[in-house]
Amino acid sequence: MTAFPDFRSPRWAALSALLTTGVLLTACGSGSAGSGNDSGKPTSGGTLTFAVGSDAGCVDPQQVGSNESIYSVRQIVDSLTDQDPETGKIVPWLAKSWDINSDATQFTFHLRPGVTFSDGSKLTSQVVKDNFDAVPKLGALGTLAQGYLSSVKSTTVVDPLTVKVTFKEPNAQFLQATSTHSLGIESSASVQKTPQQKCSDGVVGTGPFVLKQYVQNQSITLAKRTGYDWGSFLWTKKGEAYLDKLVFKVVPEPGVRAGSLQSGQVDAISSVGKANEAALKGGQVTLLRRANPGVVFGLGINNSRPVLKDVKVRQAILAAVDRKQIADTVFPTGTKPATSVLAHTTPDYTDLSADLAFDAAKAKSLLDEAGWKTGSDGIRAKGGKKLSLVISWFPNAATNQPALELVQQQLKAVGIAVTLKQNQVSQFATTLQGGDFDLVWGNVTRADPDILRSSFSSKLANFYRLPASSLDTALSGQAATTDTAKRKQLVDEAQKLIVQNAYNVPVVELQTQLAVTKRVHGLAFDSGSRIQLHDTWIG
Repeated sequence: MTAFPDFRSPRWAALSALLTTGVLLTACGSGSAGSGNDSGKPTSGGTLTFAVGSDAGCVDPQQVGSNESIYSVRQIVDSLTDQDPETGKIVPWLAKSWDINSDATQFTFHLRPGVTFSDGSKLTSQVVKDNFDAVPKLGALGTLAQGYLSSVKSTTVVDPLTVKVTFKEPNAQFLQATSTHSLGIESSASVQKTPQQKCSDGVVGTGPFVLKQYVQNQSITLAKRTGYDWGSFLWTKKGEAYLDKLVFKVVPEPGVRAGSLQSGQVDAISSVGKANEAALKGGQVTLLRRANPGVVFGLGINNSRPVLKDVKVRQAILAAVDRKQIADTVFPTGTKPATSVLAHTTPDYTDLSADLAFDAAKAKSLLDEAGWKTGSDGIRAKGGKKLSLVISWFPNAATNQPALELVQQQLKAVGIAVTLKQNQVSQFATTLQGGDFDLVWGNVTRADPDILRSSFSSKLANFYRLPASSLDTALSGQAATTDTAKRKQLVDEAQKLIVQNAYNVPVVELQTQLAVTKRVHGLAFDSGSRIQLHDTWIG
């Protein structure tokens, strides 16, 4: 059995504070890490108002993939485990300990006693089983959770506080998956609702906050959970959260968000863009940054499209993108150009910067070899058909459109015409599932390299319509092995296959940048560069 010290005891409190906040980079202002404003004695009470850029149209943590919505709904549910953002170590949360068999096909979790949902029902192993059994029925919006539980054979109730999850094959990634919001535990009553009902009405969780009101595209309001006493072992405060209330307002315009923060109308804002950094630096505002692990921002390619089946065309697109220009021009200070399909903060990342070097001449040569000849208008054609592609994108970050406008210019320079097609944020999953796209702009955050299998295995959802290949073998192999060296080797191989075959076009690493006023203390990023607000206070 895996045993752990109580990190919330006085001896561990200071260490826990360092672990949960040590990865944050404070761009301005003074004070310790975290929100940058952690001096003074914490006080309870008050309302934190947070302006976010978009709404995913769903308040079910198991179905939400957009950071802007995860910030709020993450506070409603707890997970079986938590992950230290500094070390990657998995620590207890709702599970006080766990056992894993030698080939990682069986995971047994021992739940903490006395945990209740906000409707008064108890957390039991049956509730965990109900959650995991329902995941395959979530549909298009539940793909992350479904990927984590792929190849599950059974979830078994051993006793009221012991649950065993058995897989058909080794599944080394599963322990980390239990720390994610996508496998946050919901009440049995919530699990019984349809996915659509959970999205619109919300869910009942054991978390430190409770959903009070959701007005789509306007706001999400949460209230402190009275009697909460089973927080993550990484948190510094025992018991209830400090804050009484959280209000997340949807404010699409970056400049309006920044102005609202400066005027004191809100306490924190998301997605701080490069254009607003200078205005926010200094004074009563602190900028917080952390690079997101997982699949970087880039162009997901529909590999079944006739034009894009040709590896030379895909490789030409890869070579034609000037990643440094995009990172330096559009994104916040410190944003790194992609050097692999994985961000450098992801375990087992491999530096493939040489394969991702900008080379317009190489791009043109590849297109020549593929038979695409330049026309009088500068756009290439073959067999009387123009080389024209559509990039689908979603306004869940202010950087999306300007980044893609640069991509559009860069591809035009080598003879590829690009049309940018904006869709609603709520259409992201259904667009991928339906396959009606050439290229789609996006990223997926997860602090485990198995995100590559979830995204690119032809045996799973296969949104990008990849053909069966040796990539599947590498992806399945890394999920099956408990040998860390072998897993690293297979993850390295998978990254190389994705980049060198241009199954995806990595562009920039997503860097989460938030801004908070000086009255906000103890706001910390979790391992996925989202936020945890249990230890946050204002004063």
